[in-house]
Amino acid sequence: MLIASLATLFLALSAVYRPFGDYMAYVFTDRVNYRPEQWVYRLTGVDPAREQSWPAYLRSVLCFSLAGVLILYLLQRVQQWLPFSLGNTNMTPGVSFNTAISFVTNTNWQAYSGESLSYTVQFAGLAVQNFVSAATGIAVAIALVRGLARRRMRTIGNFWVDIVRACFRILLPVAAAAALILIAGGVIQNFSGNHTISTIAGGMQTLPGGPVASQEAIKELGTNGGGFFNANSAHPFEDPSAWTSIFEAFLILLIPFSLPRTFGKMVGDHRQGYAVLAAMAILYLACVCALTAFELDGHGSAPTLAGAAMEGKEARFGIIQSVVFVATATLTSTGAVNSMVDSYTGLGGGMPLVNMLLGEIAPGGVGSGLYGMLIIAIIAVFVAGLLVGRTPEYLGKKIGPREMKLASLYILVMPVLVLSGVALSFAVPGLRASVVGNSLSNTGPHGLSEVLYAFTSGANNNGSAFAGLDASTPWLTAAVGVAMLLGRFLPIVLVLALAGSLAAQDKVPVSAGTLPTHRPLFVALMIATALLVTALVFFPILTLGPVAEGLL
Repeated sequence: MLIASLATLFLALSAVYRPFGDYMAYVFTDRVNYRPEQWVYRLTGVDPAREQSWPAYLRSVLCFSLAGVLILYLLQRVQQWLPFSLGNTNMTPGVSFNTAISFVTNTNWQAYSGESLSYTVQFAGLAVQNFVSAATGIAVAIALVRGLARRRMRTIGNFWVDIVRACFRILLPVAAAAALILIAGGVIQNFSGNHTISTIAGGMQTLPGGPVASQEAIKELGTNGGGFFNANSAHPFEDPSAWTSIFEAFLILLIPFSLPRTFGKMVGDHRQGYAVLAAMAILYLACVCALTAFELDGHGSAPTLAGAAMEGKEARFGIIQSVVFVATATLTSTGAVNSMVDSYTGLGGGMPLVNMLLGEIAPGGVGSGLYGMLIIAIIAVFVAGLLVGRTPEYLGKKIGPREMKLASLYILVMPVLVLSGVALSFAVPGLRASVVGNSLSNTGPHGLSEVLYAFTSGANNNGSAFAGLDASTPWLTAAVGVAMLLGRFLPIVLVLALAGSLAAQDKVPVSAGTLPTHRPLFVALMIATALLVTALVFFPILTLGPVAEGLL
């Protein structure tokens, strides 16, 4: 079953890797602006022919994102007066703040029940941010690729052109086609509201409706993950069958696994794209296989009596489909789940944590996975240069002190946010009392894992939850909100600064001492760098949480 699921994904992704990757490269190098794009530029006063320096590009990203936060916050605070309110009251300030940041940062962490938002907020607020937050990630990744490809230039593109093209030419058409496929598969799409029906047993049950398929498509394609319903992709109205589950996993992986081809095309060397892809694919397969092994080998009285570790998993999908989906979601920045991670075995529940703590580079989120892996490649080149005593180079660009400082700071952002959040939650007496008394449903190592997972999910802009934690308290809504905000935009600042630094350089000619960055040795070096960084930083706290629980 595992081999069949992975083979299906492999064949589908292999079929689209080259044409879709080349198409995305064409989108961001095309000199022609389509008519609808021209209308947007005229309406917003953007000159599409004028490129931006990295500080100007960054200002555009931050201003656009700030506007998104304010608009989404406002929509939630007035939702009871909007059309299709369904009788829902306005969201509280804390949850509105957390949710606005969550969807603008492509995290889609949900500190609320999915059904508590009106249809208008869902499609005019959340779905819109699913498109533009994903487009922002793609734009930043393309800016870094331009930095590696250009010579002696002070500009890295135009953010407004990049985001419009990402939305109009990539996300909208693919999401529209995916939505139609999901509707054919049984995902609902309507504005009919809630229906109360009589069950076979004679009871009464309320069945929700909503424009689900259109949001489900971009939720997965943009590696967003916020579920229309509280059960997310375990809900049959979001994920009706085994084949729709595989199709949604394909949507999650489509852009992240195709972007290395775009990278290779834009830098003029497809071998570089294959090297990045190989590192991503090897890490992905290793993590999926490890998670599958832990869940199939689930021990304890309940799994023994049931014959398998089925607690928290959908009977429609079973263990294999559940772990493939969860591994896919946590190896990308996608909060979608079709099973409850809180119910996984001790070591099994630790694997999604490890997946995120790797930095979500296998293959990572839309855009963020590519620029995260390129940062790993730059660090790997620097380490190799130290070993042989040469100035490190990557794609003809020297990796000097400035570049290494930016790359090192990028690597440090997420660990500082995660470990600081967990430390404050348990070290400050008042906060500890709130977390232990109001948020945790478990104590001991499992309780630590719940809090660690929350901050890891927030700081990595993943959005999945361990499902045993009440994160709607003032402390967690604020702390996880800050982690999402800083975890998204501090790395973007560093990536764009690095792009500007690289674009300003001339290319160094290849010499006998140049490290080939397209061969298996360098692929292994990238993988080792990613694993080493994670192991050194997070191994101690992992031993106190999931490892300790798994050994009990």
